[in-house]
Amino acid sequence: MSMKAIVKSDYLVRHYYVTVLDNMQPIGVISGDSLVLRGRPGPQGQPPKERVLHLADVSAPRMGSSSREDELWAFESREFLRSLAVGKEISFTSTHSLPPNEDVPRDLGSAEIGGLDLASEILKNGWGKIKESKRDPTEEDLRKRELENEAKAAGLGVWNPHGPKARATHYTMPTDSQAFLSEYKGKPLDAIVEQVRDGSTLRVRLLLPEGDHQLVNIALAGVRAARASTKQGEPSEPWGEEAKFFTESRLLQRPVRVQLLSLPTSTATPFQPNGSGSAPATASLFIGTVLHPAGNVAEFLVAAGLARVVDWHAGMLAAGGGMERLRSAEKSAKEKRLCLYASAAQPSTSKSSTVANGQTRSFEATVIRIWSGDQISVVEKGSSKEHRLQLSSTRGPKLSDPKQGFYAQEAREFLRKKLIGKPVKCTIDFVRPKEGEYDERECATVRFGNQNVNVAVQLIEKGLASVVRHKRDDEDRSPDYDSLMAAEAAAAAESRGIHSGKDVPPLKQSLNISESSTRATPFLNGFKRLGRVPAVVEYVAAGSRFKLLLPKDNQTLTLVLGGIRAPRTARNPSEKSEPFGPEAFEFATKKYMQRDAEFEVESVDKSGGFIGSLYLNKTENAAVVLVKEGLASVHSYSADSLSWSKQLYDAESEAKSAKRNLWQDYDESAEKAAEVAPEVEAGPMKSKYIDIIISDVRTTNFGFSVQILNTEGIASLEKLMRDFSLHHQGAVTVPAGFTPKSGDLVSAKFSDGAWYRAKIRRASPIKKEAEVTFIDYGNQDSVAFKDIRPLASQFRSLPGQAREARLSFIKLVDPESEYYAEAIDRFRQLCEGRKLVANIDAQEGPLLHLRLIDPQNPQSATDPYECLNAELLRDGVATIDRKCNYLSAYPQLLRKLKDSVLEAKKDRAGMFEFGDVEEDD
Repeated sequence: MSMKAIVKSDYLVRHYYVTVLDNMQPIGVISGDSLVLRGRPGPQGQPPKERVLHLADVSAPRMGSSSREDELWAFESREFLRSLAVGKEISFTSTHSLPPNEDVPRDLGSAEIGGLDLASEILKNGWGKIKESKRDPTEEDLRKRELENEAKAAGLGVWNPHGPKARATHYTMPTDSQAFLSEYKGKPLDAIVEQVRDGSTLRVRLLLPEGDHQLVNIALAGVRAARASTKQGEPSEPWGEEAKFFTESRLLQRPVRVQLLSLPTSTATPFQPNGSGSAPATASLFIGTVLHPAGNVAEFLVAAGLARVVDWHAGMLAAGGGMERLRSAEKSAKEKRLCLYASAAQPSTSKSSTVANGQTRSFEATVIRIWSGDQISVVEKGSSKEHRLQLSSTRGPKLSDPKQGFYAQEAREFLRKKLIGKPVKCTIDFVRPKEGEYDERECATVRFGNQNVNVAVQLIEKGLASVVRHKRDDEDRSPDYDSLMAAEAAAAAESRGIHSGKDVPPLKQSLNISESSTRATPFLNGFKRLGRVPAVVEYVAAGSRFKLLLPKDNQTLTLVLGGIRAPRTARNPSEKSEPFGPEAFEFATKKYMQRDAEFEVESVDKSGGFIGSLYLNKTENAAVVLVKEGLASVHSYSADSLSWSKQLYDAESEAKSAKRNLWQDYDESAEKAAEVAPEVEAGPMKSKYIDIIISDVRTTNFGFSVQILNTEGIASLEKLMRDFSLHHQGAVTVPAGFTPKSGDLVSAKFSDGAWYRAKIRRASPIKKEAEVTFIDYGNQDSVAFKDIRPLASQFRSLPGQAREARLSFIKLVDPESEYYAEAIDRFRQLCEGRKLVANIDAQEGPLLHLRLIDPQNPQSATDPYECLNAELLRDGVATIDRKCNYLSAYPQLLRKLKDSVLEAKKDRAGMFEFGDVEEDD
């Protein structure tokens, strides 16, 4: 726009757009007889200069300030002139130049708008009085005096005999700003913009519903403009003056609607009650929205490139879509490279389907693990590709921080309940590069459920995580960043979770009831009575070994799946995994890790692990699933006692037929031939009697070890043990860094304090103890690392003298039977520590199937089939093992055994105490 200039007599006449200066400006208080005039912008859009015009010969009541009250009718007088003049083109005649105020020219003169003389209009409506003058009145003076008299006669304006409406005008911020905000927060209030300090900071007069006026400072919510100069000679920030002019030209002295939203405290910092501290009682400003009939000036400022979006205000604006509109305006300004965004990076117009390194951007997946309150692992649908994802722009509490530990556990549990095992939709927003000790990490938005809810929003809304504060132009952030900020603001307002300011101690460490067999055994009967017990799979140690958490009791235990054997996985670099061990471990991890499950217990092993079954979704038996997948085989000896053993054998048959994993090289015809071979044998094995002594009896899963007497080995063992004892009486050097490993031959100290040869079954570097088998006696025990030494070479040549054995043809009563303890005691009475004769009826690898004969029993000399096996049957503590595949090869012995059972039934011995409890043949 160009400026008009007209010369009239000796005075300069100019056309200006009019605004009214705020009463807080140093240049003076502008009332009903004074205006601030401003010309059109310069050719490059520069803000035009201002000047003040005082209307000659007219006096209006003066507006007040923080140090003085309004004069009567001052506001009404000012409002009349504001309504008449603001925003309209004016012609003025300067009759007098007054001294400038801070470089702002001041004039005394007259002005017209649309042919109306302002002074005359003021006098005519009674909003001003004629100044007394010593000069002779002119015709114009007489006309104005007549207008004043008419207004006075009519009681208009200041001449109203009833006086103005009573009101209180407060020129300073409310003393209790928080209480004021609480009363009016979110309510639309009529207001007038009194001053523009910079593009995004205004001083407004709130016209309160009660009729009072309150002047407050307002920072526009969601934006910040560059600072403009407030003092002469003080530099402005780049684009500060332009932003101020932009807002002034649209809002200054205009009626608007204001909504107060907040005090100027940033979003609460976790673990402090009110972020960086409570706001002072009297705040310097409020944060709010200022709405003109044409819209929200904040959005126009950003669209013009004259203000930036303030992220932490998102909590106030996101719910109503305000932040979304600001982001859209920001994007438009960046694309056009306007003002503040002239050098900004061009924003991407659309999200591509891939990120820089070519990974899929969006995919459906299943959550398989929760690492922490902000990290999860998922497996892509339709593939086995695994992603470890960081929730975009989200930071969970740290478990290592005592103040955050409780909330870290709560956040992890929240995600586990919401996501584990559930289908989700993942969008890779950006990839965070490797930095220091932190690996490269995919940052993603994870949505779940029918409503595609962003789980990070829910997590933050619960007060279980905070939002990452990104740098101003950092585009690597969540696409729902504003929603995250809004969720955090809601959590902080309600003092939820990490915003509560409470120091909640983390949960006590869970009690490990599988620490040892001694600790585990007392829980066994309780678990059996309970049946299925709810638990959470906290960790998968191997394909068939799980660590379970009982949340109600804050206890953990080790569960070993009974009835199956899964291939082992290497536990350290020096070990080698069995074939398909890693696959079984990976399958079990993906399938059961962190799932809600149920378990049943059958027994306890030597190391304190509970042997039993694990159920997912009430019906899915983990052991059956593993066998069906060909990742475990049926362990017949333990499976046969299970009520659901048929499911295991059926699952194994299915896996074999499909040649899955372990059975990929399975040859059905070869197995059938092997099964048929024993049936075509002419008869039983040739009798092979040996002298033995039972060196160890195992009670959990019944079995025993024997030493074969009258052999060179036993004689050599006696000499070896003498030398072995002498060897350990001296100092035995332990190599530096020696750590027992599974399968190692070692010297180990038994509970009697003596040293024996042993073999490591399982070692735990964490507990610093190992499960060992003493190879010359068969005992098994847990021994601390400090009581283990490498086995010297001179003691390695003699093979272990203990042989694993079981009873031929029979089995003791089931471990769940009330007669099981009696059966063990009876076996020990008959056998333990005594020299016996044994016949090897069958051999299953290293396992000997023995018929035990007492040489001191006179019946043994006359009856070739008299044996301790038959005596256990007569005592009612054992049954014939129908699954013995060599049973039919000994028909006469079988008859003897059946007669023994009948005798037990007749005498009501042992388990037949209350009748025949044996299954039909």
